[in-house]
Amino acid sequence: MSQSIAGKVAIIGVGSTKFGELFEQTYNDLVVEATFQAYDDAGITGNDIDAAWLGCFLPLGWGYDGTGGPALAESLNLYPKPVSRVSNYCTTGMEAVRNAAFGVASGMYDCVLAVGAEKMREVPPRGSLVAQHVEKLHPLFGKGRTAPGSFAILATRYFEEFGAGKEDLAEVAVKNHYHGSLNPKAHFRKEITIEQVMKAPPVTEPLGLYDCCPTTDGAAAVILCRADIAEKRFGKKDYVLIDGMGLSCANGYINTQFDPKFSFLGFEATTEASRQAYEQAGITNPLEEIDVAEVHDCFTITEILNYEDLGFVK
Repeated sequence: MSQSIAGKVAIIGVGSTKFGELFEQTYNDLVVEATFQAYDDAGITGNDIDAAWLGCFLPLGWGYDGTGGPALAESLNLYPKPVSRVSNYCTTGMEAVRNAAFGVASGMYDCVLAVGAEKMREVPPRGSLVAQHVEKLHPLFGKGRTAPGSFAILATRYFEEFGAGKEDLAEVAVKNHYHGSLNPKAHFRKEITIEQVMKAPPVTEPLGLYDCCPTTDGAAAVILCRADIAEKRFGKKDYVLIDGMGLSCANGYINTQFDPKFSFLGFEATTEASRQAYEQAGITNPLEEIDVAEVHDCFTITEILNYEDLGFVK
């Protein structure tokens, strides 16, 4: 690693919409709501923004907004400032933040905006993520492939290798739904029990309904600036410094399960990305040095694998 981003970039404002089936709001509405919350939190206006990044994974799944930077520039009247759209599957929102942070750390910009926004519910059944897998992916590798099916294979292998079972997955679902019940912006705000998880309709064995995330509408925004001007220029004393960021592409999107190196017991990309971030931040023992982790939990088995890939357990 030639350089570290540690201590160079400050987060001074955040904002987000509620997540759910937001049929009454357009894509632009979501972007504006999240961004202006971030502006208010940071105590700035759009005039303070030097550049912006939009993270949008699936704009063509429902319409056209989100296919490029102009979707953000138009919504927020950022003309003629530089605005870029990034897309990187499940890490798309964080990829917008990562690129924005590098824009600041490089010295090119003083204050930037990163927004992640998706409108995934406003589609007919034949336009869903499942349908897109069938219609648009590789005619062999993508045949019959769905996200629940792909992760169910990992759960099956994990059960066989370590003696785990559906009850272990259920613990994750119960915990996450509990936290969702406390969050006014969560898609689902209802606690569930182990019994409910175990008796829920199956989706792809061994994954049931509560083991699988929903698709949702929503947006989130972050304001980042040079760390040395966070208080001096913007008067922010409670800013957060970024100590490390990592990204890894270890496999293709549709061919992972055909890779001889893939063990079905974790993700090389997660391990490598965390290694990069830990190295930048000077972290040598994640279990001892990190107090809180928010991890990707598209399926309950994913979260369990993340614990291991990130070094929190063996």
